[in-house]
Amino acid sequence: MSALTPLAERSAELRVAGVEPVGPYTLLRVAAGPIEPGSPGQFFMLQPPGRVLPRPMSLCLYEAGELCFLIDPIGPGTRALCALSPGETLGVLGPLGNGYDLEVPNPLLVGGGIGIAPLPYVAQVLGDVPAILGFRSDRHAEAAALLPGAEVVVEPALVTERIPAGPVDILACGPEPMLEAVRRIAPDAQLAWEAPMACGYGACYGCVVEIEGRLQRLCVSGPVLRAA
Repeated sequence: MSALTPLAERSAELRVAGVEPVGPYTLLRVAAGPIEPGSPGQFFMLQPPGRVLPRPMSLCLYEAGELCFLIDPIGPGTRALCALSPGETLGVLGPLGNGYDLEVPNPLLVGGGIGIAPLPYVAQVLGDVPAILGFRSDRHAEAAALLPGAEVVVEPALVTERIPAGPVDILACGPEPMLEAVRRIAPDAQLAWEAPMACGYGACYGCVVEIEGRLQRLCVSGPVLRAA
């Protein structure tokens, strides 16, 4: 499903297939139905029943015809998503935005906290690739089970301390301070940024960010951007 596919064909009411705790996070499994998973790093707008605004979520895994989203229940919208039960439905729009360029010779996945969400799908598509994941606590680090074989660090250790010297092509997602630190180390890194979104396709201008001195809609230009 390309960026030229009409939005109406990327929108559906989908059934919740499962809700699983992963440390303090929740893995929401949704039967994909007519919706395609898209490319790693793209995102979906998820709208639980009774909520006015949807929430943007990157795809964590695509398994057995299910779209899987890793969610941190930190606000009313995300808590409503995590409170869904199997059999209930929610509105799904996507895939949206621009994902990672996977045509790189030495991929290294770098994630922080809930920012690890899109990386299991990257690994699913690329195969066995190295990854470094950082978390604030051991409980949060339980989410590393979604990316078997990843190197895990817990605060006060930093993922940037573990990035090896030499040629690596970093695909990163995490909190802004982590992304800024990665950008200083690797000017060619691909960084997945976050911003509040109300529509997900450039109509509301709610996700405008300043990039290299220019205002851009992150949902259209990103969410994955080159660090430089």
